[in-house]
Amino acid sequence: MKGRVITAYGRHFTVQLEDGSIRHSYMKGKKTGVCVGDYVRLALQGAEEARIEEVLPRENLLYRSDEMRSKQFAANVNQLLIVIAVQPTFSDDLLSRALVGAWSAHIQPFILLNKVDLVEDYPAAKERLKDYANLGVPIIETSTLNPEQLRAQLLPILENKTSLLLGQSAMGKSSILNVIVPDAQAHTQEHSVALDAGKHTTTTTSLYALPKIKGAIIDSPGFQSFGLRHLKAAEVVDGFPEFHDYLHLCKFYNCTHLHEPGCGVLQALKEGKISAKRHEMYERILNECMAPEKY
Repeated sequence: MKGRVITAYGRHFTVQLEDGSIRHSYMKGKKTGVCVGDYVRLALQGAEEARIEEVLPRENLLYRSDEMRSKQFAANVNQLLIVIAVQPTFSDDLLSRALVGAWSAHIQPFILLNKVDLVEDYPAAKERLKDYANLGVPIIETSTLNPEQLRAQLLPILENKTSLLLGQSAMGKSSILNVIVPDAQAHTQEHSVALDAGKHTTTTTSLYALPKIKGAIIDSPGFQSFGLRHLKAAEVVDGFPEFHDYLHLCKFYNCTHLHEPGCGVLQALKEGKISAKRHEMYERILNECMAPEKY
């Protein structure tokens, strides 16, 4: 039997079979490597359980990693919906890193600017997104105060796709999920105004089928860091699509685009064709990825 992993708890998983039925499943071994979104081959064990025999080849895997550990988000994802908000203040660093992670894995990113009903803070939030808009990242302005409009905005995007919903805590990600998938009953929590931050309200990654539009949406816990140490230098470059038009101008084939003479990227930076802020982010991420492992 074949199925798709829709929730993961350590070595235990919930798998939806091709006929739509659900099986509680497990996999032998301490490190399974299985994550939500994986397609798997199962051996049925009784009426309700199954053993995962094989993880089928993945189209992609989105995850984050730092010096200490890595954390999988989801596999076989077509597009990443990054939820930020007018308030509380979103992190440019985390947003940039999520975009790099998506592009390096060849996943189409979208930015959902949520809580646009907070009109006083809206202009500043919109201004901060200019660099991303200039890169061609689709930016969708949302508010859960108008559920019908929100569904009209998102359902066409979600159709025939597997979409990962990702965002910092308190950005309204769970509220958006509740509008799209009312049965999810995701818990929401008011963010702390004093701390300008929020507490995690989603504790596990879950995939929800959208049968009417033949799609699926994966909800992942809020995150406060997005390490990319697993990326190779070429993959980091893939995460900065604004560099691509200038790479062929580099004098050296192994150019790092940081200090080499005759670098097409640095020349474009000098001419204002590439954002200095974005290049600084590139340098920071590349240095992290190239740093030696600590033991």
